[in-house]
Amino acid sequence: MIDSGTTAWMLVCTALVLLMTPGLAFFYGGMTRAKSVLNMMMMSFVSIIVVTVAWVLYGYSLAFDAVGDGSGFLNKIVGGLDYVGLSGVVNAVYEAASPDGNFPLMVFSAFQLTFAIITVALISGAIADRAKFGAWVVFSVVWATVVYFPVAHWVWGGGWLGQLGIEDFAGGTVVHINAGAAALALALVIGKRKGWRKEPMRPHNLTLVLLGVGLLWFGWFGFNAGSELAPDQTAALAFMNTQIATAVAAGAWMIVEKLRDGHATTLGVASGAVAGLVAITPACGFVDPWAAALIGLLAGVGCAYAVGLKYRLGYDDSLDVVGVHLVGGVIGAVALGFVAAYPFADGQEKGILIPGGQLSQLGLQILGPVVVGLYSFVISWVIGKAIDKTMGFRIPEEAEVAGVDATTHAETGYDLGTVYASGVSSPNGPAAPAPKKVDA
Repeated sequence: MIDSGTTAWMLVCTALVLLMTPGLAFFYGGMTRAKSVLNMMMMSFVSIIVVTVAWVLYGYSLAFDAVGDGSGFLNKIVGGLDYVGLSGVVNAVYEAASPDGNFPLMVFSAFQLTFAIITVALISGAIADRAKFGAWVVFSVVWATVVYFPVAHWVWGGGWLGQLGIEDFAGGTVVHINAGAAALALALVIGKRKGWRKEPMRPHNLTLVLLGVGLLWFGWFGFNAGSELAPDQTAALAFMNTQIATAVAAGAWMIVEKLRDGHATTLGVASGAVAGLVAITPACGFVDPWAAALIGLLAGVGCAYAVGLKYRLGYDDSLDVVGVHLVGGVIGAVALGFVAAYPFADGQEKGILIPGGQLSQLGLQILGPVVVGLYSFVISWVIGKAIDKTMGFRIPEEAEVAGVDATTHAETGYDLGTVYASGVSSPNGPAAPAPKKVDA
């Protein structure tokens, strides 16, 4: 039996999570330089295309199908192939804990698809301004196939990490740590932007950044509350905890900026909000509101300092994917081992700061980020190197200087030529000749 209320709830949450990827495109696009904004946004939008195709053909089956009776070794590593092309999904039912909460399996598949899409898109922020578009498309397909789909199976699809008891309510490990580790690997493979640390590379449009973070914040309620897979009390808890942690993290980041730099910035409040959203994701349905505030505080302060690690360690993570998503995801995942107050679905495990808490759960919450982070980093580095050695991952230097928008897509984000032609002087002097188009 299908419950219409649960089905409607899950359809709305699915749409909200899908909206997050265009929101990410605005967020990332505003943070890049003007000559790269379209390419940055295109990397998010093409993720929707390629991951959708891969998911329908085999991705859902690899992530959520069972091999045999689900108890064998192979099932711990990857799903089966019974759902290739979504065969067998159309008329199937996702059986909830309560028979009154059942909804179509196709809705569950669509909901999980949106998670796969944004995970791939998140990685692109680390390689802004300098990656070949075609190489990014190839990387997206391969990475989703050999990293995201298996990791989703390990944690959510009946695989070995989930069987051990590792908990991730909505994707702190599967999405953010996974993407953050891959982003670090690609940043190392591709190398630094020309002029990094010597030339100003400030965000070109902070209004786009704020628009993007607003869409992300809005869509994240579907991301977190929807992961309960039912419109119930736990979904309400996840919803409120998402709001609390995000607001506290944004405020904490602003305070850090004010004390450290003498002023709070719009980029800071946007980055702090995303850090809070990331950190509360794995814990939102398991902790009390006071704990959500604590997680937000830790994320806001911790990530505000973590984004500076790239200057100390010498890697060019263009849009701070590592400092926000990897670090924020680790904060949230590990925090569960301390402050989880509500029983998980399969037991009574709680954080060690809660009466009755178990030290073993803290160990598991550390194991998950370590295993997924290392796996994602190593495989992402191998994929990136293979692409770089064959088709090349980085655009030529002259194309990077001229701007990847014009040289790859034959477009620019802002057509100011007609304004200057009408008699308004350009602040940059005479227009430069059109850049030479290069192979993407």
